[in-house]
Amino acid sequence: MSQKQEKYDGIKFCITSMGSNLDSPVDPRFGRCQYFLIVDKDGNLEEAVSNTGIQAMRGAGIQAAQIVAGKGVNIVITGNIGPNAFVALQASGVRMFPGAFGITARQALQMYKNGQLQEVQAPTAPGHFGPSPRGGFGMGRGQGGRGGRGGPR
Repeated sequence: MSQKQEKYDGIKFCITSMGSNLDSPVDPRFGRCQYFLIVDKDGNLEEAVSNTGIQAMRGAGIQAAQIVAGKGVNIVITGNIGPNAFVALQASGVRMFPGAFGITARQALQMYKNGQLQEVQAPTAPGHFGPSPRGGFGMGRGQGGRGGRGGPR
């Protein structure tokens, strides 16, 4: 067994993608990507998993991390990782390599293998706040809770 083969033994990759094959563009969003491409150590596509959490009002990153971890993935290659997804992936022992922008999934995998993507130890994107149950967006828009327009409710 060559040294290169040993380096990748036991590794399973997940690449976020806008399509269902390795020639599709990398989706820069982890939690709200279109597909998770599950790729073996040799670069063969094992499965294209549609992201069922893409339309989630909240928790898309956590749902995405659960899907990926459930597939036995060791390494995620994507554009950005938000804070909730980062914590969930880290807790599952998944290593994260963001920074793949404007390229295909196949090119992103090659960038990883060439050492051109750096592992991160912190989120690379801010958290996202969706619409609140009271109609506001995020924090401090004065649309819900106490103190918004019209005083206490």
